[in-house]
Amino acid sequence: MKSCLHFSMRIDETLLRKFEYIAKYEGRSINAMLLFVVRKCVAEFEKAYGNILL
Repeated sequence: MKSCLHFSMRIDETLLRKFEYIAKYEGRSINAMLLFVVRKCVAEFEKAYGNILL
């Protein structure tokens, strides 16, 4: 099983509410939407610059 890390961040309330609106529109929770966006960002980066080796 993959380990699951917890992440906390500060965000402007208006920006968070807008993000929540988009997530609901897409049928996702805020957490699921954030994971979707992060995965997309990493995939686009790796496509352009190669795999990130950890």
